[in-house]
Amino acid sequence: MSGFDVVIVGSGAAGLVAALTAAERGLRPLVVEKSDLLGGSTALSGGGLWVPGNSLLRGTDSAEAGLRYLAATAGADSSAQRQEVFVRRGPDMMSFLVKEGLRLKWAKGYPDYHPDLPGASTSGRCVEASVIDGAKLGTWMSKLRLRASAIDVPLYTTEIRWLGLAKRTLRGFLTELWVTKIRKIGRNPALTGGASLIGQLVLLATRRGAEVWLNTTLTELVVRDGRVTGVVVSKDGASQQIDAESGVFLTAGGFSHNDALRQRYQPHPTGTKWTNASPTDTGEVISMGIGLGAATALMDESWWTPAVGLPNGFAAGTLRERSFPGSIIVDAGGKRFMNESMSYNECGHQIYQRGTVPAWMIIDDQHRSWYPFVTFKPGDTPDTGILTRAGSIAELAAKIGLPSEALEQTVKRFNGFAASGVDEDFKRGGNVYDRYYSDPRVRPNPNLSALDTPPYYACKIYPGDLGTKSGLLTDEHARVVREDGSVIEGLYAAGNTSASVMGRSYPGPGCTIGAAMVFAYLGAQHAGQRVAA
Repeated sequence: MSGFDVVIVGSGAAGLVAALTAAERGLRPLVVEKSDLLGGSTALSGGGLWVPGNSLLRGTDSAEAGLRYLAATAGADSSAQRQEVFVRRGPDMMSFLVKEGLRLKWAKGYPDYHPDLPGASTSGRCVEASVIDGAKLGTWMSKLRLRASAIDVPLYTTEIRWLGLAKRTLRGFLTELWVTKIRKIGRNPALTGGASLIGQLVLLATRRGAEVWLNTTLTELVVRDGRVTGVVVSKDGASQQIDAESGVFLTAGGFSHNDALRQRYQPHPTGTKWTNASPTDTGEVISMGIGLGAATALMDESWWTPAVGLPNGFAAGTLRERSFPGSIIVDAGGKRFMNESMSYNECGHQIYQRGTVPAWMIIDDQHRSWYPFVTFKPGDTPDTGILTRAGSIAELAAKIGLPSEALEQTVKRFNGFAASGVDEDFKRGGNVYDRYYSDPRVRPNPNLSALDTPPYYACKIYPGDLGTKSGLLTDEHARVVREDGSVIEGLYAAGNTSASVMGRSYPGPGCTIGAAMVFAYLGAQHAGQRVAA
């Protein structure tokens, strides 16, 4: 038997922030990660943090505005108390991390996803991990979970929009040159996004004295006199019990890759094949919490993102593709049913609410020539089965099994909106978030252009996700609670293991990681009070 003050299960942003915070407060933390790679879904993400009122926003935001906006988006789907502590204490966490040495950059100009709601910010509340030299991670570099693009194209969130306009604007061309060539100079490799965030956090946490064990699986939560006091883990095949008198933190993600839990809780149809979450996102720790009597919430929710199935089975999100002009999304009847430029989370909701899985994205050759499409460069359309091609809208409809007349009428009506600049059905291009991913050279509405240049293309669009946002219910200290509101002493949860403070909403870029890190910070501070007492 070995002992630590706190044991943290999962090595994503929540877990590493909990470890860093605990270590700074004089506790001895241990992070256990079941896989041989570090970082979970955070490492595969854009690495953004949505934290209202933090100092990196340079006085452009306030806690009061953040609270108004969070109340307008999350509403009653999370407690007002948790919303309040998230907004009020989030800036404290940010200041702590910056003081510890975490390098972050404001994603200036990336607006909240619902800019017309009270308290929304159009200048943006997201900060993201700075580009770093991966060589500085030492041996951790080889243990970091990575997307290939984190190295191949080290870019910031605010550069994604311009990278998609490389054939349309000078700024887009220069952005492509910068992120694919120049930024890599002197960095081996250049890391950005979630890879940079995890890499920096593991260095900071271990320098503070935290230990990180890979290939270590939680098998049991140890309970004494109604309090969680430790864990049993299997490390490299050997079982051992670890005491954690100040608390156990469950920060191991959600259940995106657990088909049984998806089938039980998530809207149908569902499946593990559409998720972008880490393959380690399998939900065992949520089940263990439930086994101790923990309450759950939002079990039917995920961080939705419309997705395209690629030949290798990976589901990639469609962010720019559906928002750029010359594209529409239709249902099985060939009719539009959403503002295609709305946030990815709301697009996922709309697909399920419409009851049409998959939906279809329709584009024309002008769209294909001007803009990237998932992994395809502008004008490059290999025959991989992702896109169905036809010489006319009627022929395309016949090929994909949609009613030809209905699709032709939909396209005709949309083309009229493109000419007038006003989407009379769904107001596409009507707010600053819609226009964030648009083409400024298209007039009168940068999100609308006619689908009138053959050949035409169609692609299946699925309700994918970035991870589930459903899990154990927690209080304002990140303590896991029962159905009656009582606390399971010694047990904390943060990140996608817990039910999100964002409710069913996705207020802005970086909400997933921002909330995960804030509540991990608050939980570790609370655990530290037990030692101080």
